[in-house]
Amino acid sequence: MKRGLLALSMAYILSQFYRAFLPVLAPVLASEIGATPDDLARASGIWFLVFAAMQIPVGMSLDNIGPRRTASALFIFGGAGGALMFGLAQSPLHISIAMALIGVGCSPVLMASYYIIARTYSAAMFGTLAGGMIGFGSIGNLAGSAPLAWSIETFGWRPTMLGLAAVSLVVGLALIAVIRDPERVVTEEKGSVLTLLKMPVLWPVFAVMLVNYAPAAGLRGLWAGPYLGDVFGADITAIGQATFVMAIAMVIGNFAFGPLERLFGTSKWVVFGGVGMGAVALGLLWAFPDRSIWFSTALLAVIGVSGSTFAVIIGHGKSFCPAHLTGRGVTLLNLFGIGGAGIMQFATGPIYRAGLSDVPSTAYTAIFAVFTIMTVLGLIAYLFAKDRID
Repeated sequence: MKRGLLALSMAYILSQFYRAFLPVLAPVLASEIGATPDDLARASGIWFLVFAAMQIPVGMSLDNIGPRRTASALFIFGGAGGALMFGLAQSPLHISIAMALIGVGCSPVLMASYYIIARTYSAAMFGTLAGGMIGFGSIGNLAGSAPLAWSIETFGWRPTMLGLAAVSLVVGLALIAVIRDPERVVTEEKGSVLTLLKMPVLWPVFAVMLVNYAPAAGLRGLWAGPYLGDVFGADITAIGQATFVMAIAMVIGNFAFGPLERLFGTSKWVVFGGVGMGAVALGLLWAFPDRSIWFSTALLAVIGVSGSTFAVIIGHGKSFCPAHLTGRGVTLLNLFGIGGAGIMQFATGPIYRAGLSDVPSTAYTAIFAVFTIMTVLGLIAYLFAKDRID
């Protein structure tokens, strides 16, 4: 199991990279293939929505055939194949198709890990181990900032992407070699995703899951680059440095929230505090979008930490799911988290266009306002959640 989780963590590093690398590529994609911020918002949204749509079949596959075949087949086909297409892209349409393929490839990786953790370790350890998996995988988030900027300037963006396609293929083959499936749960009980959706105890968890990751994913994965460039005149190096700071903050958050959950003996209030902190940071960006680049970078870092409550929310919801629906449970929760991010990637494109004016910060102020309001609404719904059961 440990070797399997290690291999999955390698795949998850790439998954984190692929969801966060577009801001650094934005300038070169604009100059070489004419990709606008709106094009990249659409491509990023496609990644998230395809990823989210895949959660239902992935959950069924985890429960029925196990994580080994599920993760390896999809990662080789989508992860390696999508990165290859990205490296050969000649238009924004090709970028969107490549991101859709990469979304398919990345869709089972984290949930296969969570399935193994849920079936192998105690419920009390789930948040810590799940958060640690994301924290380790966040190396990819780091690689998609300043190191990616260096690689683009040194080798070019196409060789960089083709190299990543080769790495993805090797990691996919490693998944086949080392993952061992946990024993299947044998039970006469039936159930499906609909069974879980009919459980009112899960609804407030779904609500906060829908909003907690979307701001961090949207800003780190797309809007941070154009925002810092348009409002503060940041070049590719400065954007890489700022997104690197945000990525570091996300790593710290992922390693911190699981132990905090165990320390305080509560999932609900650890999540509420973390997401609430992000809502405050979003509100400050809404109010002061052009104060200084370091002020904005610090707030982006806080938003990154806030989004790192993701694993604890998964553990909170999983605690209410029947054992034989573990795969469907974690993937359904993931669907809400990734789906919320994908919806907001699409929504923020028109919001950005509608807010364009002679003042560069205006369009981004509108984006920050929407993120703030939706996060507050999700927190209100989460107040009605029952705390975790072990």
